[in-house]
Amino acid sequence: QTYRTPCPMPNAILRRALPHPDDTDRLGSDLAAAVRLVRPEGLALRLEGDLGAGKTSLVRAMLRTWGWTGPVKSPTFALLESYPVDGYDFHHFDFYRFEYPEEFDEAGFREMFGPGRICATEWSARAEPYLPAADLIVRLSHEGLGRRAEVEALTDAGRAVAAALEGADGQ
Repeated sequence: QTYRTPCPMPNAILRRALPHPDDTDRLGSDLAAAVRLVRPEGLALRLEGDLGAGKTSLVRAMLRTWGWTGPVKSPTFALLESYPVDGYDFHHFDFYRFEYPEEFDEAGFREMFGPGRICATEWSARAEPYLPAADLIVRLSHEGLGRRAEVEALTDAGRAVAAALEGADGQ
């Protein structure tokens, strides 16, 4: 569970093996702790991975770390699930069901991004080019019986969170 690429640096990629299901939860918890430490004004987080890769599990672990005790559902059918946590409005989007990218603006989702908000998006390519730029991308993939994660920092806010995440390293 070590990160091999140092951060901060432009578009740094941090990697972590997730051999057990609770390792995905640990990554989510570490990510939430890193956001809490850095306290960015807002954050746009892309979650990439196949169906069943652990995207909602990661979000659930983040929310639990911030004290959310209610249910955490995948937004696949609702498109959006929102949670007030840790001084932020956390919005979890899933654009899988979008038939065309303009639906993003038609639904008024752009207004949900910005200061005071953390937005985690799944199937983001289906909302591009309308989706605001990402600060961090978390790529989850299957690896053997477990998973693998790559976290790519794209902005100063993303690099600050990634640096704090690198320091956590599963602790």
